[in-house]
Amino acid sequence: MGDLRYADAGVDIDEGNRAVSLIKKAVSSTHTRGVLGGIGAFSGLFAFDPAKYRQPVLVSSADGVGTKIKVAIATDRHRGVGADLVNHCVNDILCCGAEPLFFLDYFASGKLRPEQLAEVVEGMAHACREAECALVGGETAEMPGLYALGDYDLAGFIVGVVERDQIVDGSRVRVGDAVLGLPSNGLHTNGYSLVRHIVTEQELTYDAVLPGTDAPLADLLLEPHRSYLPAVRALREKVDVRALAHITGGGLKENTPRALPEGLGVEITRGTWPVPVIFPALQAAGGISADEMWRTFNMGIGMVVVVPPDQAERVESAAGLAVHRIGRVVEQTGPERVVLR
Repeated sequence: MGDLRYADAGVDIDEGNRAVSLIKKAVSSTHTRGVLGGIGAFSGLFAFDPAKYRQPVLVSSADGVGTKIKVAIATDRHRGVGADLVNHCVNDILCCGAEPLFFLDYFASGKLRPEQLAEVVEGMAHACREAECALVGGETAEMPGLYALGDYDLAGFIVGVVERDQIVDGSRVRVGDAVLGLPSNGLHTNGYSLVRHIVTEQELTYDAVLPGTDAPLADLLLEPHRSYLPAVRALREKVDVRALAHITGGGLKENTPRALPEGLGVEITRGTWPVPVIFPALQAAGGISADEMWRTFNMGIGMVVVVPPDQAERVESAAGLAVHRIGRVVEQTGPERVVLR
């Protein structure tokens, strides 16, 4: 009895230390000039330079990637969900005009696999470098009994900054403003519980190529959650961006109103942008109604941008992304704040 070890209960401290050694290089590669100290302390330090700003406002957000992780586990492809986590959080604070400063993550599993964690962190580090955002720390938890062996979960926490007079809050949106859409890479990080249900019910495999598509289902489902930071930066240099909405769970109908003042809604015209093939393929495979598709998925639009109508024609693309004019702002006269036509 005296030889009982923590590892016998399912928690291996040595493997935890090995995991840290595997991720050190990836984490350090994201460190910007503001990062103080290295990896292994009890907290991350970031020296914010107020001299660069007139009236800086710090902006924070936290999110996860949902059951997309189950697809990553089933296919043993983990790098992408790390990038998904960062980009989702970047897009969320971008909706008020903020630029990212630093990021932290939480990784929890039933049994720690250091190489798996390293792959996830490599994805996070790549996305952080792309966003010029420092990965300053995180938490790795091994919790047998709470998580099944082989399962893990992710959460991300981001802090950014915006000048007070540059905050995008939707307050200047007016009737008649143009609604623009930036294209998604596919599902991004939403709707995967429904997709996994379809895969199970239809006895599909992730190697299957659905009718109308030209790649294995796993490739389409694991397409990364796109970061809209470069595109929104470019748009703000050209036009007056009055509102931004990150289209996540709930689709256009649930997320667009979050960026609008009370009393206003939008009319969105379907067919004004190309819908990625994964969506009609999933709809056909699962027998999903059109209404459910539009309530669950982004349907090809990952970010909505509201601009004055006379400025909408100035932009057909931003940072290499097509910009689609998908609708207009209207006075809300009924219970629906988003009308799809």
